[in-house]
Amino acid sequence: MNALCRSLGVEPLGVSRSGDWIRGDVSSWGYVEALVAQHRPEFVFHLAANSTTRHGALFENHAAICTGALNILEAVKTHCPASKVFLSGSGLQFHNEGKPISERDSFEASSPYSLARIHSVYAARYYRTLGLKTYVGYFFHHDSPLRKEHHVSQMIAQASKRIGEGSGEMLEMGDVSVEKEWTFAGDVVEGIWALVQQERVFEATIGSGLTYSIEEWLDECFSLVGKQWKDHVRLRENFTPEYSRLVSDSSTMHALGWKPRVSLRDLARLMVLGEEA
Repeated sequence: MNALCRSLGVEPLGVSRSGDWIRGDVSSWGYVEALVAQHRPEFVFHLAANSTTRHGALFENHAAICTGALNILEAVKTHCPASKVFLSGSGLQFHNEGKPISERDSFEASSPYSLARIHSVYAARYYRTLGLKTYVGYFFHHDSPLRKEHHVSQMIAQASKRIGEGSGEMLEMGDVSVEKEWTFAGDVVEGIWALVQQERVFEATIGSGLTYSIEEWLDECFSLVGKQWKDHVRLRENFTPEYSRLVSDSSTMHALGWKPRVSLRDLARLMVLGEEA
């Protein structure tokens, strides 16, 4: 998001609990209010979360996603009500039957993560009734070299790279028939920017609408290092995935003129070889 803002002449102020950004906790009302009051930003992008559906992250995700959203929304309402606020949502917060999911579909609280996301959306809708311009973009599978290695895309990309360099390790995987979207995060960020330029559209799914199985991602990554993935992957027995297919219907975003540009192969080259997408 920072890189896109700079390319558009918008000066970003990045805040995080880790990394090279300004250190801050979005779940702290005093911190968020002081930051918003000081800078009075034109846009606020709330992207914080612990990206896991496990129950053990219940309170952490509630704090980052729900409390963080309320802190931002109330601070903006108080100090710069003309600002636009973007909250990230997820395809995981919808009822999923394997069919394309749009922002018009029903929510389902199937995990603590999805529960937190649903709460934050209703907060956005409430503040919209108070006059704030609050946007929600529902993300599906979005990837880049910045992904942490517990995400399956980065786990496979980095393992294939090490194996190509001679590590000799075995990668343990679950159900490789599961189908996901493998959209480049840079394309998704451009979708966020396109959404917050709107004055009548406030919620939309932001995804490619194209699914590929984990096996296809394995093929792409291992082929780049001249290896056959089946020689280096051990499949877990009796593994039950969260879903068999998660795919977006991003027709609303496409109607606004946005579509992702980076292909599955180009994304693999970026994440395994470091080549520009």
